Amino acid sequence: MSVPSSHGAADPSDEVGRAVADAHRQEWAYVLAATARVAGDIDLAEECVQEAYGAALRAWPRDGVPRSPAAWLTTTARRKALDVRRRESTLRRKLPLLVEPETTPYAPDRSPGDEEAGVIADDRLRLVFTCCHPALSREAQVALTLRLVCGLNTSEIAQAFLVSEATMAARVTRAKQKISAARIPYRIPAEAELPDRLDAVLTVVHLLFTTGHAAPAGNKLVRTDLVERAIALARMLLPLLPDEREVRGLLALMLLTDARRGTRVDDGGRLVLLEDQDRSQWDRAAIDEGSALVVESLRGARPGRFTLQAVIAAVHADAATYATTDWAQLLAVYDLLLREWPTPVVALNRTVPLAMVAGPAVALAEVERLERDGRLEGYRYLAATKADLLRRLGSAAEARDAYAAALRLADNEAEKTFLARRLAEVTEVSEAASGQQA
Repeated sequence: MSVPSSHGAADPSDEVGRAVADAHRQEWAYVLAATARVAGDIDLAEECVQEAYGAALRAWPRDGVPRSPAAWLTTTARRKALDVRRRESTLRRKLPLLVEPETTPYAPDRSPGDEEAGVIADDRLRLVFTCCHPALSREAQVALTLRLVCGLNTSEIAQAFLVSEATMAARVTRAKQKISAARIPYRIPAEAELPDRLDAVLTVVHLLFTTGHAAPAGNKLVRTDLVERAIALARMLLPLLPDEREVRGLLALMLLTDARRGTRVDDGGRLVLLEDQDRSQWDRAAIDEGSALVVESLRGARPGRFTLQAVIAAVHADAATYATTDWAQLLAVYDLLLREWPTPVVALNRTVPLAMVAGPAVALAEVERLERDGRLEGYRYLAATKADLLRRLGSAAEARDAYAAALRLADNEAEKTFLARRLAEVTEVSEAASGQQA
Protein backbone atom coordinates (compact mmCIF):
# COMPACT_ATOMS: atom_id res chain seq x y z
CA MET A 1 0.00 0.00 0.00
CA SER A 2 1.36 3.42 -0.94
CA VAL A 3 0.21 6.89 -0.09
CA PRO A 4 -1.50 8.42 -3.13
CA SER A 5 0.36 11.32 -4.66
CA SER A 6 -1.59 12.13 -7.79
CA HIS A 7 -3.23 15.51 -8.09
CA GLY A 8 -6.76 15.54 -6.70
CA ALA A 9 -6.27 12.40 -4.63
CA ALA A 10 -6.72 12.26 -0.88
CA ASP A 11 -4.24 14.31 1.12
CA PRO A 12 -1.27 11.98 1.77
CA SER A 13 -0.72 13.48 5.20
CA ASP A 14 -4.28 12.58 6.14
CA GLU A 15 -3.82 8.98 5.02
CA VAL A 16 -0.51 8.66 6.82
CA GLY A 17 -2.03 10.16 9.95
CA ARG A 18 -4.85 7.63 9.83
CA ALA A 19 -2.40 4.78 9.17
CA VAL A 20 -0.23 5.75 12.14
CA ALA A 21 -3.30 6.17 14.37
CA ASP A 22 -4.61 2.75 13.28
CA ALA A 23 -1.21 1.19 13.89
CA HIS A 24 -1.06 2.76 17.34
CA ARG A 25 -4.50 1.46 18.22
CA GLN A 26 -4.07 -2.01 16.76
CA GLU A 27 -0.35 -2.78 16.93
CA TRP A 28 1.00 -1.00 20.02
CA ALA A 29 0.97 -4.15 22.14
CA TYR A 30 2.71 -6.20 19.47
CA VAL A 31 5.42 -3.61 18.85
CA LEU A 32 6.11 -2.94 22.54
CA ALA A 33 6.21 -6.61 23.45
CA ALA A 34 8.67 -7.39 20.66
CA THR A 35 10.85 -4.38 21.54
CA ALA A 36 11.00 -5.39 25.20
CA ARG A 37 13.00 -8.45 24.15
CA VAL A 38 16.00 -6.31 23.25
CA ALA A 39 15.47 -3.18 25.36
CA GLY A 40 16.25 -4.71 28.75
CA ASP A 41 14.05 -2.08 30.38
CA ILE A 42 10.35 -1.36 30.06
CA ASP A 43 10.76 2.42 30.11
CA LEU A 44 13.36 2.17 27.36
CA ALA A 45 11.09 -0.08 25.32
CA GLU A 46 8.23 2.42 25.61
CA GLU A 47 10.54 5.29 24.65
CA CYS A 48 11.83 3.44 21.58
CA VAL A 49 8.34 2.48 20.45
CA GLN A 50 7.17 6.07 20.78
CA GLU A 51 10.16 7.18 18.72
CA ALA A 52 9.29 4.57 16.09
CA TYR A 53 5.78 5.98 15.74
CA GLY A 54 7.28 9.44 15.41
CA ALA A 55 9.65 8.15 12.74
CA ALA A 56 6.66 6.72 10.88
CA LEU A 57 5.07 10.15 10.71
CA ARG A 58 8.23 11.44 9.04
CA ALA A 59 9.08 8.48 6.79
CA TRP A 60 5.71 7.22 5.56
CA PRO A 61 4.71 10.43 3.74
CA ARG A 62 7.97 10.13 1.81
CA ASP A 63 8.19 6.35 1.30
CA GLY A 64 4.55 5.29 1.49
CA VAL A 65 2.74 3.36 4.19
CA PRO A 66 4.45 -0.05 4.41
CA ARG A 67 2.61 -3.25 3.62
CA SER A 68 3.05 -4.36 7.24
CA PRO A 69 3.08 -1.32 9.55
CA ALA A 70 3.59 -3.53 12.62
CA ALA A 71 6.76 -5.09 11.16
CA TRP A 72 8.14 -1.68 10.13
CA LEU A 73 7.45 -0.19 13.57
CA THR A 74 8.84 -3.21 15.39
CA THR A 75 12.04 -3.26 13.35
CA THR A 76 12.53 0.49 13.88
CA ALA A 77 11.84 0.36 17.61
CA ARG A 78 14.08 -2.65 18.20
CA ARG A 79 16.93 -1.09 16.26
CA LYS A 80 16.63 2.02 18.40
CA ALA A 81 16.71 -0.13 21.53
CA LEU A 82 19.76 -2.03 20.29
CA ASP A 83 21.53 1.25 19.57
CA VAL A 84 20.91 2.43 23.12
CA ARG A 85 22.10 -0.88 24.56
CA ARG A 86 25.29 -0.75 22.46
CA ARG A 87 26.01 2.83 23.55
CA GLU A 88 25.51 1.84 27.18
CA SER A 89 27.79 -1.16 26.74
CA THR A 90 30.48 1.02 25.17
CA LEU A 91 30.19 3.53 28.00
CA ARG A 92 30.56 0.82 30.62
CA ARG A 93 33.71 -0.46 28.92
CA LYS A 94 35.21 3.04 28.78
CA LEU A 95 34.23 4.05 32.30
CA PRO A 96 34.61 0.84 34.35
CA LEU A 97 35.41 2.69 37.55
CA LEU A 98 32.45 5.03 37.36
CA VAL A 99 29.66 2.79 36.14
CA GLU A 100 28.88 -0.62 37.58
CA PRO A 101 27.99 -3.13 34.83
CA GLU A 102 24.37 -4.12 34.95
CA THR A 103 22.82 -7.41 33.96
CA THR A 104 19.37 -7.55 32.50
CA PRO A 105 16.61 -10.13 33.03
CA TYR A 106 15.55 -9.73 29.42
CA ALA A 107 16.74 -12.07 26.71
CA PRO A 108 17.55 -10.28 23.45
CA ASP A 109 17.94 -13.64 21.71
CA ARG A 110 16.49 -12.67 18.33
CA SER A 111 17.37 -10.16 15.69
CA PRO A 112 15.15 -7.16 14.91
CA GLY A 113 14.00 -8.92 11.77
CA ASP A 114 12.00 -11.62 13.61
CA GLU A 115 8.65 -10.00 13.01
CA GLU A 116 6.57 -13.01 12.00
CA ALA A 117 3.12 -13.27 13.60
CA GLY A 118 3.97 -16.22 15.86
CA VAL A 119 6.99 -14.46 17.34
CA ILE A 120 5.01 -11.30 18.08
CA ALA A 121 2.17 -13.25 19.67
CA ASP A 122 4.63 -15.10 21.96
CA ASP A 123 6.31 -11.82 22.89
CA ARG A 124 3.00 -10.28 23.83
CA LEU A 125 2.13 -13.20 26.08
CA ARG A 126 5.58 -13.01 27.68
CA LEU A 127 4.99 -9.37 28.48
CA VAL A 128 1.60 -10.19 30.02
CA PHE A 129 3.18 -12.71 32.37
CA THR A 130 6.05 -10.34 33.17
CA CYS A 131 3.62 -7.65 34.22
CA CYS A 132 1.63 -10.17 36.28
CA HIS A 133 4.61 -11.28 38.37
CA PRO A 134 3.61 -12.06 42.00
CA ALA A 135 6.23 -9.61 43.28
CA LEU A 136 3.81 -6.87 42.22
CA SER A 137 0.52 -6.12 43.93
CA ARG A 138 -2.59 -7.32 42.14
CA GLU A 139 -3.68 -3.78 41.26
CA ALA A 140 -0.21 -2.98 39.94
CA GLN A 141 -0.15 -6.18 37.88
CA VAL A 142 -3.42 -5.42 36.18
CA ALA A 143 -2.79 -1.70 35.72
CA LEU A 144 0.68 -2.20 34.24
CA THR A 145 -0.54 -4.87 31.81
CA LEU A 146 -3.42 -2.73 30.65
CA ARG A 147 -0.97 0.11 30.02
CA LEU A 148 1.88 -1.76 28.36
CA VAL A 149 0.27 -4.76 26.70
CA CYS A 150 -3.16 -3.42 25.94
CA GLY A 151 -2.21 0.15 25.09
CA LEU A 152 -4.85 1.78 27.31
CA ASN A 153 -4.05 5.29 28.45
CA THR A 154 -3.87 6.25 32.11
CA SER A 155 -7.33 7.82 32.09
CA GLU A 156 -8.97 4.67 30.72
CA ILE A 157 -7.23 2.47 33.29
CA ALA A 158 -8.19 4.86 36.09
CA GLN A 159 -11.84 4.59 35.08
CA ALA A 160 -11.63 0.80 35.12
CA PHE A 161 -10.27 0.93 38.69
CA LEU A 162 -12.53 3.78 39.84
CA VAL A 163 -9.54 5.89 40.97
CA SER A 164 -8.11 9.25 39.92
CA GLU A 165 -5.83 9.55 36.92
CA ALA A 166 -2.98 10.83 39.12
CA THR A 167 -3.30 7.84 41.43
CA MET A 168 -3.18 5.44 38.51
CA ALA A 169 -0.18 7.18 36.90
CA ALA A 170 1.78 6.81 40.13
CA ARG A 171 0.75 3.15 40.42
CA VAL A 172 1.97 2.33 36.91
CA THR A 173 5.28 4.15 37.47
CA ARG A 174 5.95 2.27 40.71
CA ALA A 175 5.15 -1.05 39.05
CA LYS A 176 7.64 -0.43 36.23
CA GLN A 177 10.30 0.55 38.74
CA LYS A 178 9.65 -2.62 40.73
CA ILE A 179 10.11 -4.80 37.64
CA SER A 180 13.44 -3.13 36.93
CA ALA A 181 14.69 -3.20 40.52
CA ALA A 182 13.63 -6.81 41.13
CA ARG A 183 15.05 -7.96 37.76
CA ILE A 184 11.84 -9.76 36.96
CA PRO A 185 12.51 -12.03 33.96
CA TYR A 186 10.77 -11.44 30.65
CA ARG A 187 9.42 -14.91 29.89
CA ILE A 188 6.44 -17.22 30.13
CA PRO A 189 6.83 -18.79 33.60
CA ALA A 190 7.44 -22.48 34.21
CA GLU A 191 4.42 -24.68 34.78
CA ALA A 192 4.82 -24.60 38.55
CA GLU A 193 4.76 -20.80 38.52
CA LEU A 194 1.63 -20.38 36.41
CA PRO A 195 -1.01 -20.70 39.17
CA ASP A 196 0.40 -17.69 41.03
CA ARG A 197 -0.10 -15.50 37.96
CA LEU A 198 -3.12 -16.99 36.23
CA ASP A 199 -5.83 -15.05 38.04
CA ALA A 200 -4.07 -11.74 37.38
CA VAL A 201 -3.63 -12.60 33.70
CA LEU A 202 -7.28 -13.54 33.33
CA THR A 203 -8.31 -10.38 35.16
CA VAL A 204 -6.28 -8.29 32.73
CA VAL A 205 -7.79 -9.97 29.69
CA HIS A 206 -11.29 -9.54 31.12
CA LEU A 207 -10.74 -5.86 31.89
CA LEU A 208 -9.37 -5.34 28.42
CA PHE A 209 -12.49 -6.91 26.95
CA THR A 210 -14.92 -4.92 29.09
CA THR A 211 -13.10 -1.68 28.25
CA GLY A 212 -13.54 -2.46 24.57
CA HIS A 213 -17.08 -3.77 24.92
CA ALA A 214 -18.28 -0.47 26.40
CA ALA A 215 -15.59 2.10 25.63
CA PRO A 216 -15.20 4.67 28.45
CA ALA A 217 -14.91 7.48 25.89
CA GLY A 218 -14.99 8.22 22.19
CA ASN A 219 -17.52 8.28 19.38
CA LYS A 220 -18.17 4.53 19.23
CA LEU A 221 -19.75 2.27 21.81
CA VAL A 222 -17.33 -0.58 21.05
CA ARG A 223 -13.56 -0.49 20.59
CA THR A 224 -13.27 -3.49 18.32
CA ASP A 225 -9.49 -3.57 18.53
CA LEU A 226 -9.56 -4.09 22.30
CA VAL A 227 -12.31 -6.70 22.13
CA GLU A 228 -10.50 -8.72 19.49
CA ARG A 229 -7.17 -8.37 21.29
CA ALA A 230 -8.70 -9.77 24.48
CA ILE A 231 -10.23 -12.73 22.65
CA ALA A 232 -6.93 -13.41 20.89
CA LEU A 233 -5.06 -13.42 24.21
CA ALA A 234 -7.55 -15.89 25.68
CA ARG A 235 -7.14 -18.15 22.66
CA MET A 236 -3.37 -18.02 23.14
CA LEU A 237 -3.78 -19.06 26.78
CA LEU A 238 -5.84 -22.17 25.99
CA PRO A 239 -3.02 -24.37 24.66
CA LEU A 240 -0.68 -23.02 27.34
CA LEU A 241 -3.12 -23.95 30.13
CA PRO A 242 -5.33 -26.69 28.68
CA ASP A 243 -6.56 -27.94 32.06
CA GLU A 244 -7.53 -24.56 33.50
CA ARG A 245 -11.32 -24.33 33.36
CA GLU A 246 -11.35 -20.59 34.05
CA VAL A 247 -9.44 -19.94 30.82
CA ARG A 248 -12.26 -21.68 28.96
CA GLY A 249 -14.81 -19.81 31.06
CA LEU A 250 -13.29 -16.44 30.21
CA LEU A 251 -13.10 -17.19 26.49
CA ALA A 252 -16.71 -18.40 26.60
CA LEU A 253 -17.82 -15.23 28.38
CA MET A 254 -16.19 -13.00 25.79
CA LEU A 255 -17.47 -14.95 22.79
CA LEU A 256 -21.05 -15.06 24.10
CA THR A 257 -21.01 -11.38 24.99
CA ASP A 258 -19.37 -10.22 21.78
CA ALA A 259 -21.84 -12.26 19.72
CA ARG A 260 -24.28 -9.35 20.20
CA ARG A 261 -21.85 -6.72 18.92
CA GLY A 262 -23.59 -6.07 15.59
CA THR A 263 -26.95 -5.35 17.24
CA ARG A 264 -25.85 -3.11 20.11
CA VAL A 265 -26.08 0.07 18.05
CA ASP A 266 -28.35 0.99 15.15
CA ASP A 267 -27.30 2.27 11.74
CA GLY A 268 -26.92 5.75 13.20
CA GLY A 269 -24.60 4.57 15.97
CA ARG A 270 -27.30 4.93 18.65
CA LEU A 271 -27.31 2.54 21.59
CA VAL A 272 -29.80 -0.37 21.39
CA LEU A 273 -30.68 -2.01 24.71
CA LEU A 274 -30.59 -5.79 25.09
CA GLU A 275 -34.37 -6.00 25.18
CA ASP A 276 -34.63 -4.27 21.78
CA GLN A 277 -31.83 -6.07 19.94
CA ASP A 278 -32.55 -8.23 16.90
CA ARG A 279 -31.52 -11.64 18.19
CA SER A 280 -31.66 -13.17 14.73
CA GLN A 281 -28.58 -11.06 13.93
CA TRP A 282 -26.50 -12.37 16.80
CA ASP A 283 -23.37 -14.32 15.83
CA ARG A 284 -24.56 -17.93 16.15
CA ALA A 285 -21.12 -19.42 15.50
CA ALA A 286 -19.67 -17.45 18.43
CA ILE A 287 -22.65 -18.46 20.60
CA ASP A 288 -22.22 -22.14 19.72
CA GLU A 289 -18.49 -22.04 20.46
CA GLY A 290 -19.02 -20.14 23.69
CA SER A 291 -21.80 -22.46 24.85
CA ALA A 292 -19.61 -25.53 24.25
CA LEU A 293 -16.82 -23.92 26.27
CA VAL A 294 -19.28 -23.22 29.12
CA VAL A 295 -20.20 -26.90 29.27
CA GLU A 296 -16.51 -27.85 29.40
CA SER A 297 -15.69 -25.27 32.06
CA LEU A 298 -18.53 -26.47 34.32
CA ARG A 299 -17.11 -29.98 34.54
CA GLY A 300 -15.33 -30.67 37.80
CA ALA A 301 -15.13 -28.61 40.96
CA ARG A 302 -16.96 -25.42 41.90
CA PRO A 303 -17.03 -22.96 38.98
CA GLY A 304 -14.98 -19.79 39.21
CA ARG A 305 -16.02 -16.20 38.57
CA PHE A 306 -15.38 -16.18 34.82
CA THR A 307 -17.25 -19.44 34.27
CA LEU A 308 -20.22 -18.12 36.27
CA GLN A 309 -20.28 -14.95 34.19
CA ALA A 310 -20.15 -17.12 31.07
CA VAL A 311 -23.20 -19.02 32.34
CA ILE A 312 -25.03 -15.70 32.69
CA ALA A 313 -24.09 -14.74 29.13
CA ALA A 314 -25.22 -18.17 27.91
CA VAL A 315 -28.64 -17.78 29.54
CA HIS A 316 -29.13 -14.49 27.69
CA ALA A 317 -27.92 -16.06 24.44
CA ASP A 318 -30.31 -19.01 24.80
CA ALA A 319 -33.42 -16.86 25.35
CA ALA A 320 -35.58 -16.42 22.25
CA THR A 321 -36.75 -13.02 23.52
CA TYR A 322 -35.95 -10.67 26.36
CA ALA A 323 -39.30 -11.42 28.01
CA THR A 324 -38.71 -15.20 28.00
CA THR A 325 -35.25 -14.94 29.60
CA ASP A 326 -34.94 -17.20 32.63
CA TRP A 327 -34.55 -14.37 35.10
CA ALA A 328 -34.88 -16.62 38.15
CA GLN A 329 -31.96 -18.71 36.93
CA LEU A 330 -29.94 -15.58 36.26
CA LEU A 331 -30.60 -14.31 39.78
CA ALA A 332 -29.50 -17.65 41.23
CA VAL A 333 -26.26 -17.59 39.21
CA TYR A 334 -25.61 -13.99 40.29
CA ASP A 335 -26.01 -15.07 43.90
CA LEU A 336 -23.30 -17.70 43.31
CA LEU A 337 -21.12 -15.15 41.54
CA LEU A 338 -21.50 -12.65 44.37
CA ARG A 339 -20.26 -15.27 46.85
CA GLU A 340 -17.34 -16.13 44.56
CA TRP A 341 -16.52 -12.53 43.63
CA PRO A 342 -18.05 -10.14 46.20
CA THR A 343 -17.58 -6.82 44.39
CA PRO A 344 -19.98 -3.86 44.22
CA VAL A 345 -20.06 -4.06 40.41
CA VAL A 346 -21.36 -7.64 40.58
CA ALA A 347 -23.92 -6.54 43.17
CA LEU A 348 -25.03 -3.74 40.83
CA ASN A 349 -25.34 -6.08 37.85
CA ARG A 350 -27.38 -8.45 40.01
CA THR A 351 -30.07 -5.79 40.35
CA VAL A 352 -31.08 -6.36 36.70
CA PRO A 353 -32.49 -9.89 37.22
CA LEU A 354 -33.57 -8.88 40.74
CA ALA A 355 -35.83 -6.21 39.24
CA MET A 356 -37.34 -8.73 36.83
CA VAL A 357 -37.97 -11.31 39.56
CA ALA A 358 -38.83 -9.22 42.61
CA GLY A 359 -39.77 -5.89 41.02
CA PRO A 360 -37.98 -2.58 40.44
CA ALA A 361 -38.68 -1.31 43.96
CA VAL A 362 -36.68 -4.14 45.53
CA ALA A 363 -33.87 -3.58 43.05
CA LEU A 364 -33.89 0.16 43.72
CA ALA A 365 -33.40 -0.47 47.43
CA GLU A 366 -30.30 -2.50 46.60
CA VAL A 367 -28.98 0.25 44.30
CA GLU A 368 -29.48 2.83 47.04
CA ARG A 369 -27.59 0.57 49.46
CA LEU A 370 -24.70 0.50 46.98
CA GLU A 371 -24.86 4.29 46.80
CA ARG A 372 -24.46 4.54 50.55
CA ASP A 373 -21.62 2.03 50.44
CA GLY A 374 -19.59 4.59 48.44
CA ARG A 375 -17.29 2.23 46.55
CA LEU A 376 -19.09 2.91 43.27
CA GLU A 377 -18.96 6.68 43.59
CA GLY A 378 -18.32 8.10 40.13
CA TYR A 379 -19.28 4.83 38.39
CA ARG A 380 -21.50 5.86 35.50
CA TYR A 381 -23.61 2.70 35.47
CA LEU A 382 -24.72 3.13 39.09
CA ALA A 383 -26.55 6.36 38.31
CA ALA A 384 -27.87 4.97 35.01
CA THR A 385 -29.27 1.86 36.71
CA LYS A 386 -30.93 3.94 39.41
CA ALA A 387 -32.44 6.23 36.78
CA ASP A 388 -33.92 3.33 34.84
CA LEU A 389 -35.48 1.79 37.95
CA LEU A 390 -37.00 5.13 38.97
CA ARG A 391 -38.37 5.58 35.45
CA ARG A 392 -40.00 2.15 35.60
CA LEU A 393 -41.49 3.01 38.98
CA GLY A 394 -43.02 6.18 37.56
CA SER A 395 -40.86 8.53 39.65
CA ALA A 396 -40.13 10.87 36.76
CA ALA A 397 -38.71 13.77 38.77
CA GLU A 398 -36.22 11.55 40.64
CA ALA A 399 -35.40 9.68 37.45
CA ARG A 400 -34.63 13.02 35.78
CA ASP A 401 -32.03 13.83 38.45
CA ALA A 402 -30.48 10.37 38.20
CA TYR A 403 -30.29 10.52 34.40
CA ALA A 404 -28.68 13.95 34.65
CA ALA A 405 -26.08 12.54 37.04
CA ALA A 406 -25.39 9.59 34.72
CA LEU A 407 -25.04 11.94 31.77
CA ARG A 408 -22.45 14.04 33.60
CA LEU A 409 -20.36 10.89 34.22
CA ALA A 410 -20.56 9.51 30.67
CA ASP A 411 -17.87 10.22 28.10
CA ASN A 412 -18.88 7.74 25.40
CA GLU A 413 -20.96 9.50 22.74
CA ALA A 414 -23.34 6.57 22.14
CA GLU A 415 -24.10 6.33 25.85
CA LYS A 416 -24.42 10.11 26.21
CA THR A 417 -26.92 10.25 23.34
CA PHE A 418 -29.01 7.48 24.89
CA LEU A 419 -28.97 9.06 28.35
CA ALA A 420 -29.84 12.48 26.92
CA ARG A 421 -32.83 10.98 25.13
CA ARG A 422 -34.05 9.26 28.28
CA LEU A 423 -33.47 12.46 30.27
CA ALA A 424 -35.65 14.39 27.81
CA GLU A 425 -38.38 11.76 28.08
CA VAL A 426 -38.59 11.75 31.87
CA THR A 427 -38.27 15.54 31.99
CA GLU A 428 -41.29 15.84 29.73
CA VAL A 429 -43.26 13.43 31.94
CA SER A 430 -42.18 15.25 35.09
CA GLU A 431 -43.14 18.66 33.72
CA ALA A 432 -46.49 17.35 32.53
CA ALA A 433 -47.19 15.97 35.99
CA SER A 434 -46.21 19.27 37.59
CA GLY A 435 -48.56 21.11 35.23
CA GLN A 436 -51.46 18.88 36.17
CA GLN A 437 -50.80 19.43 39.87
CA ALA A 438 -50.74 23.18 39.30
